[in-house]
Amino acid sequence: MGQRLTGAEILLESLLAEGVDTVFGYPGGSIITVYDKMYGYSDRLRHILVRHEQGAIHAAQGYARATSRPGVVIVTSGPGATNVITGVADAMVDSTPVIVITGQVGNAMLGTDAFQETDVVGMTGPIDKWTFQIRRPEDVAPAVAKAFHIASTGRPGPVVLDFTRDAQVGLADFEYHPCTHIRSYSLPAPADEAAIEAAAKLIDDAERPFVVFGQGVVLSHAEEQLKAFLKKGGIPAASTMLGLSALPSDFPYYVGMAGMHGNIASNMMTQQCDVLIAVGMRFSDRVTGNPFTYAPKAKVIHIDVDRTEIGKIIPVAVGILGDAAEVLGRLTERIRFSFHDEWAALARRYDRVEEERVAIPETRPQEGPVNMGEVVAKVAELSGRKAIIVTDVGQNQLMGARYSRFAQTRSFITSGGLGTMGFGLPAAIGAKTGAPDRQVCVFVGDGGIQMTIQEFGTIMQEGTAVKIVLLNNNWLGNVRQWQELFYGKRYSQTHMLNPDYSLIAKAYGIRYRCVEDRAELEDAVREMLDADEAFLLDVHVRQEGMVYPMVPGGRRMDEILLNNEEWYRDGE
Repeated sequence: MGQRLTGAEILLESLLAEGVDTVFGYPGGSIITVYDKMYGYSDRLRHILVRHEQGAIHAAQGYARATSRPGVVIVTSGPGATNVITGVADAMVDSTPVIVITGQVGNAMLGTDAFQETDVVGMTGPIDKWTFQIRRPEDVAPAVAKAFHIASTGRPGPVVLDFTRDAQVGLADFEYHPCTHIRSYSLPAPADEAAIEAAAKLIDDAERPFVVFGQGVVLSHAEEQLKAFLKKGGIPAASTMLGLSALPSDFPYYVGMAGMHGNIASNMMTQQCDVLIAVGMRFSDRVTGNPFTYAPKAKVIHIDVDRTEIGKIIPVAVGILGDAAEVLGRLTERIRFSFHDEWAALARRYDRVEEERVAIPETRPQEGPVNMGEVVAKVAELSGRKAIIVTDVGQNQLMGARYSRFAQTRSFITSGGLGTMGFGLPAAIGAKTGAPDRQVCVFVGDGGIQMTIQEFGTIMQEGTAVKIVLLNNNWLGNVRQWQELFYGKRYSQTHMLNPDYSLIAKAYGIRYRCVEDRAELEDAVREMLDADEAFLLDVHVRQEGMVYPMVPGGRRMDEILLNNEEWYRDGE
């Protein structure tokens, strides 16, 4: 028999048994018992008090993405629970392991519309990997063990534990046994040998093989296996947005980011390849454009740990269910040493076009207002490509993805599938908490920062040294771009009157500098990066700035808009 503890104590002991060192949360009536017991755990378990529950889950996501360990959230019932739902959905679509613990009313009050009661199980079940309501103290430790196993294995994702008051205050014997198997939850077995052989033959026979990889490479720690595979096969490769930093930006076979605002080389080579090897990516519409015209010349090999993704969007010639590290290792053993120099050289030709017609005008303008891209490029240059780059959603995200440069993995954190404005600031807090020795820079727009700006209070209280780069243009920039291009310049509800951010920064004790002239930009970025504390760099950028190249929604991936009027066609 184990030590007899309350359910609240069992929860905390179980978290410690799983190696948790930090939780993000906000107290309230239905979780107050847990917080009372937490009082005695401050030397073993760090609690980050956020200013809104949405901030807690986004911070936990940032922590998980930076560390590869599940992030943990503790909130109260009712509005506390509903305030994390956006983050649960975000974590699910972006495969982020998060454990969310919500307080709940007592068992006898369930279903009575008691004060701050909501149906957490009913609301979160459709948008997470597993939801479980804990009603007895003896169920706490097994539930936590299952939660960590489910959240962090296979395709990672969020798990929600709804913790009733009876389970918190009741007594039970505590013994913790990590979960390694659940009968109804099966993990992929080693990849099928016949599928490996079929894929290897397709790759060996290909004249123009091409890899598009996603975050699955990062989640399975398959970065070295991917490098070895590309080197042996002589295969060029592109990244999805969430796959950024899995390969160093200067890796010789890396040709850039694919998708709507990706690099010309990535998208053109996708359309011209004869074999497409998709690794740990889900063929998002932002990557494929019109799926019926995507990679029209290619036989597709899809490697993924999630069976439901294989063939869901794009028909496959070979589907391989399995862990990316394992599959890439076995494929590398089987494929021939190959060289595709002429095919790979196409990337350099496309790069020259993009450099001359898009990148140089954006990142090295000679006059006019500061551009968003030149701010991102300057941060990349002066940080030595070593920073963790976090973004919010919108033009700041797209510019951050396009012009950041990476030397190590787990260096790009953003909200991909859900596109959650307000994600950036709290996610940066979580990333810096999990990786305190790394520089963490977050690019935000004036729309997104105001959705979670209250988390400046968390920065103030915790002393979290995040570097906040505000690309301030007084617009909801990405929506404005679409309105300009596709809605006759009818700028409906996208212009913003912004506050004086210097006063807000001062109120929270955050160092601040405003840049309106590019002559000040380099010095200001150096000052920000050299600061030992949090820093808000408010850069007033071109109000009508646009993100190019762009493949408009529903178009083929080789229909690329270079500016407001000019399309790129191969060979021009």
